[in-house]
Amino acid sequence: MPTIVVEVMPKAELLDPQGKAVAGVLGRLGKTGFTSVRLGKRFELTVDGPVDEAMLAEVRELADSVLSNAVIEDVVGIHVVGADSTVGASA
Repeated sequence: MPTIVVEVMPKAELLDPQGKAVAGVLGRLGKTGFTSVRLGKRFELTVDGPVDEAMLAEVRELADSVLSNAVIEDVVGIHVVGADSTVGASA
């Protein structure tokens, strides 16, 4: 069964307190070379049957209306993994 993966990230211009906390921990652990950390969300929607353009359009609509908050987040990726997909990756 194919899975549609939706990736959501905080808007670049907004403060990401969770990412800042992780960056602080990395620094305290002596892990250098990282300039920033941003945390996001990943949704995996498993589909019965093949994924076509109509299904992806429905997922894009859900990503914008349900899975993300357009005021503070951007949908940065939608792609299909697994068998039975009839369309390729999408963003």
